[in-house]
Amino acid sequence: MKKIITLTLLLGLAISAMAQNQDNSDSAFIHDNFTKREVMIPMRDGKQLFTSIYSPKDQSKIYPILMKRTPYSCAPYGVENFPNSFQNMTLARAGYIWVFQDVRGRYMSEGEYADIRPALPRDKKKKSGKQDPNAIDEATDTYDTVDWLLKQVSNNNGNVGVYGISYPGFYSTMAILADHPAIKAVSPQAPVTDWFIGDDFHHNGAFMMMDAFSFYSGFGKVRPKPTMDGQPGFSDWQTSDNYDFYLKVGALPNFGEKYGMKDIPFWNELMEHPNYDDWWQARNPRPHLKDIMPAVMTVGGLFDAEDCWGAWNVYKSIEKQNPKKHSNRLVMGPWVHGGWARTNGDRLGNVVFGLPTSDFYQKLIEFPFFEFYLKGNGKMELPDAYIFETGSNKWTTYDQWPPKETTANKYFFKENGQLSTQIPDPNSSPKMDEYISDPAKPVPYTEDIHLRRTREYMCDDQRFAARRPDVLVYQTEVLEKPLTVTGVVQADLWVTLSSSDADFVVKVIDVFPDTLSTVENGVPMGGYQMLVRGEIFRGRYRDGFESPKAFEAGKPTQVKFDLPDIAHTFLPGHKLMIQVQSSWFPLADRNPQQFINIYEAKDEDFIPCTIQMNRDFFHASGVILPVLMRE
Repeated sequence: MKKIITLTLLLGLAISAMAQNQDNSDSAFIHDNFTKREVMIPMRDGKQLFTSIYSPKDQSKIYPILMKRTPYSCAPYGVENFPNSFQNMTLARAGYIWVFQDVRGRYMSEGEYADIRPALPRDKKKKSGKQDPNAIDEATDTYDTVDWLLKQVSNNNGNVGVYGISYPGFYSTMAILADHPAIKAVSPQAPVTDWFIGDDFHHNGAFMMMDAFSFYSGFGKVRPKPTMDGQPGFSDWQTSDNYDFYLKVGALPNFGEKYGMKDIPFWNELMEHPNYDDWWQARNPRPHLKDIMPAVMTVGGLFDAEDCWGAWNVYKSIEKQNPKKHSNRLVMGPWVHGGWARTNGDRLGNVVFGLPTSDFYQKLIEFPFFEFYLKGNGKMELPDAYIFETGSNKWTTYDQWPPKETTANKYFFKENGQLSTQIPDPNSSPKMDEYISDPAKPVPYTEDIHLRRTREYMCDDQRFAARRPDVLVYQTEVLEKPLTVTGVVQADLWVTLSSSDADFVVKVIDVFPDTLSTVENGVPMGGYQMLVRGEIFRGRYRDGFESPKAFEAGKPTQVKFDLPDIAHTFLPGHKLMIQVQSSWFPLADRNPQQFINIYEAKDEDFIPCTIQMNRDFFHASGVILPVLMRE
């Protein structure tokens, strides 16, 4: 045992040393091969944006520009200070001019900051055929920045690429709308896209409380003047148990008075817009993604806890709104948020993928994309969709996404927790399962005790939830052949409530064989219930996010909604499981289970609700899976 421990420690130290050596090598390369400038670039309305420019010292060649615009600071500041790495060092060593910019109103840039600033219609940005100085958005700031760079940065080849992860991914999407002829390639990566429907702070209208509070308690503070320093978020937790903390906070209005969120402008705006109204719709860039010019490669993680939805749907919006063949690609790997740039991508938590997927992406996907469109190097042989298929753990390619070779198969909830494609008997009496959703004891999103939201919950073991009386569990028999699901999973529930509102969480789970002897991180993997995809839906929005509607107590009602896409093979010997519950705490806020404005709810408004899951012929609850038909 001592020998095993010693070898493990030595291996860990070796890996750490290798990573440290690589970091040192990258840092030394940047310092030795680039010259740094810091400039203020004027926008059409007179405001100036702080920008760092790293140009190769070898001025005997010309180089394309790779740019990232960010609200998270383009530090390190000072012309003598260099970053330890660029996002893709294979690209850095191939020769590019790297540009980083603090967006309007953040850190060292002038102007007023606006969260997910609405995109102006293209014709609104011009006045009498000329640029209107009063019409600005993130696309015009991108245009003005690129125009300045082309004129003021020596040895550029006239081609510009834009990339960014998460919020910088949103600014990358805005770069698509800049319509500057020099912008040849754009890569929105885990792009913030729609904060009400699927990204970060709302999922299907349910408020993702833990992330919103943690993020905006710092990021949302007003910046009185340009600064190199960020502002700290809330830290006075007085506990290491987030479930306990958020349960004690109570109703959402309590965050305002007790924890200072009333001083956060965007938090107040979130509270003032409970439905998908004009304010929210203006902050959705997808309707503008038409008649686009640059090549686009959208990148995301299958296990991204923040912006998984945005990656799938930026790609789909471009496909739908640009009917003429356009260079539009999608890459999805087995990654957490930004994992393709920050992790090896070979595992997540207890689930092992077996391949260093991030290195594969950086060298064989991202590198040839920018090399071809910005330098004209190589051939463009990348497929329309490069998707890592979990379960089978392999890269797959498609000429469109979702694949056209899928068939919609409905798996029905049956008695005794069975899950089957067999249609319920039309002559049988009404059937149902029942549970009580109690806001005083919400279902936790993970079994662990911790403070910060984990990344690993996206593939965590769900056995803890299956044992609760307020979670319904349905599963197939042991699979005799592979079941591959590629695309959007649709929940199709018929529910009867004792109150006027409720949330619904549907989880797609891969149940490993009981006989599996593998142990990961001390967790026996025999019988492991791997979360493949989970999603929450606020029931009041079943007829549209713009028009909330109360449930009629005692009346069977259909609740149908989409889960973000998956690409997963359930292997022979495994089972497909579906879990249904009505809370996911504290990941999402609790529903009072009454048809009231949740953002104005009081602690005493939260009541238990008895929920019946109908499963007869006329009210056949289940999930609809896009099953890939392989030859």
